[in-house]
Formats: sequence, structure tokens, C-alpha cells
Amino acid sequence: MTVHELPLSGITVVSLEQAVAAPYATRQLADLGARVIKVERPGEGDFARRYDTTVHGHSSYFVWLNRSKESLTLDVKEPRGKEVLRRLLDGADVFVQNLAPGAADRLGLGADALAERHPRLIPCTVSGYGTTGPWADRKAYDLLVQCQTGLVSLTGTPEETARVGISVADIAAGMYAYTGVLTALYTRATTGRVHPVEVSLFEALAEWMGQPANYTRYGGSQPPRIGTQHATIAPYGAFTTADGKQVLLSVQNEREWAALCADFLRRPALVDDPRFATGPDRVAHRDALNAIVAECFARADADEVLEDLEAIGIACAGVNDVAAFLDHPVLAARERWQEVAVPGATVRALRPPADLAGLPARMDPVPDVGEHTDAILTGLGLSAGEIAALRADAVV
Repeated sequence: MTVHELPLSGITVVSLEQAVAAPYATRQLADLGARVIKVERPGEGDFARRYDTTVHGHSSYFVWLNRSKESLTLDVKEPRGKEVLRRLLDGADVFVQNLAPGAADRLGLGADALAERHPRLIPCTVSGYGTTGPWADRKAYDLLVQCQTGLVSLTGTPEETARVGISVADIAAGMYAYTGVLTALYTRATTGRVHPVEVSLFEALAEWMGQPANYTRYGGSQPPRIGTQHATIAPYGAFTTADGKQVLLSVQNEREWAALCADFLRRPALVDDPRFATGPDRVAHRDALNAIVAECFARADADEVLEDLEAIGIACAGVNDVAAFLDHPVLAARERWQEVAVPGATVRALRPPADLAGLPARMDPVPDVGEHTDAILTGLGLSAGEIAALRADAVV
């Protein structure tokens, strides 16, 4: 099956994007068959290309976020560059940007200005704190937003806070931008109306803070920071086994609690212990309960603990490092890994998580900076001489 048979074939996305959030949104559109033209700075390109060099000389971030795209280098501040961008947008369905605060408006690329010149174009803005309000002019990076939403205060141990180990604010914003664009495309197709899409990193992650927000507002204090333990469920967390490994278990209801007491802890009388009679009781007496569970874990190796817990229907898992995740049997058995080309090499990448029956995943190459510039400009009708002049003047 070719890209022309995928759900978003025929949709063109032009993206003035950098870093993580917007590229994540547009890569998912590319996964579904959209033509994504990534506009990059002449010479250096998206600064995420230089975050690290661990993947055959390429950035681990960039390789993850930019497969199946075309790279066009273009100085959008230069008049001829602006004209090229205008011609691109004439034939585009979606325009995505996560430029610095105010930059899109200064370039004449705000939603209102685009609506006048390109009435069928769906603009999507990814910002830090929104395009209005008291923080509209502030730059925002992932960890700053983790701090501002209170996520960092929930993450770590009682002694020390910690950032979430992935770019969770960027990923949240990219997901909402992606679904927002899909919704806007559907609305345009069914009603003819165009709705600009706006997503901020702060508000995307704020949505993910819904449970601790409710807990804090109505409970009077925020959930405690307790490592792998769960703030409102016990026993729930990682415990160390006799061979020094960690296994996490989760008891979600009274049936599982009774099974754990009788068949794993070998202490069925605990079911009637008033300290552990209900979920809130077990949370209130977490330390005493954890001591009982930890003692039992310490008597057996990890494999035996996992086997025993699974046999009685208790959710459990070994605590993997990333290397173990890469070799996970589920990913192998379900053939989730696929080869993707990068400049000068190939890498293994995970297929998109949403499987559409009968449609293979699109896993096209990660582009080199400016790799498709000449082809895109030729497609716009520029001659070889015009392209050479633009290149000589560093417009492309």
C-alpha cells in the first residue's frame, strides 16, 4: 500500500516547527499519510537536530520526531522567503507553528491574517502559555511547564523532587495539537467551516493534572511524593526481591486484597485487621502494610515473586531499565519495531501505537536538513536559476 492510500493522503501540512511539541504533532499527521513540509532555518535547521549525536551522528529527539517529512530550508523573514512560504500556503491544508511568542504575528502568520489570505487553511498554534493572558510573551520549555503545573512537586521521593524523565509537557501539547488538527480537518470536510487550533504546553499538561488538582482542592492537601508508591492506593509500588531486583504490584480492589493476603502473604487474617479493612485504611497505615509486603518479597527471587503474583491474579511487573524495554517480548512478538532510514544509516523505530486494520504504518525516512528544498521549489514553479539565486543569497 502506498502513501496515497493512507487516510490523510492529499492533505498538505506546512510547519514552521522546532524542538518537540509541534514536530510531534506533525509527525503523527505524516504517519497517516499527510505530506508534511518542515520549514527549517537555512544552514542549521531545527535546533533539535543538535540536541545530541547519539543516533549515528543524529539527535535522538530529531530522529524520533521527524520521519516521513520533507525538509525545506527557508528564511521566512526575507521578502523572497516570505513569498515562497505564501505560495506554499496557497496549496496547503494545515499550517502549524511553534515560533517564539509574537513571532508569527510579526511575520504576518497569525490566525487572523492567514484567514484573510488563505480562507481554507487551518492554522495551528502551539505556544507556551497561550497567545493571550498575562504570560503570553513568556517562553516555555518542558521542565519549566512541569514546574509551573505542580507536576515536579508530585514526582520523586519524600526527600527530593524530580522531573518526569521524558518531555511530558511537549508530548501532551503535541498530542492535543494533532487531535485538534484532525478535528478541524473533519469539521472543514463536513461543514466547510475552518476553525483555527491553539494549544499551549501549560494548558495541555494542566489537563493531565486533573486528578491531583481534585485531590488537593477538595482534600485539603496535595498527594504525597512517595516514589513508586501510589498516593491513594495501597499496597501499590515497587518492592525489592531476594535477588536485589524490584517488582511492582498493584492491588486495586477488595477481592485482590483478599487473594494477596491468603495466597501470597500467607496471612489471611490480615483481611479482618481493622488497619487494612478498606482502601483508605490501607493508605492510612501504608508504612505498616509495606513492611509486611516487603518482608514477603525479600524471601524470594524476582521471577518467583512474579510467577506467584500472576498466578493469583495480582497485577505486577518487573521494573525495567530502558535496555530491557528495548528487548521487551511484547514489542517483538507484535512486530512493533520497523527500520527507518536516517541520513547515512538506518534505525529501529516503533510503529505508531494506533493500528488501523488493513493499513500499514508509514515509516518513511528522516530528512537531512534542506534535503527537499530544490524539489519543493521546483514544484512551486521556480526555475533552476531562481533556486540558485535564492541559495546564493542564503534565502534557502
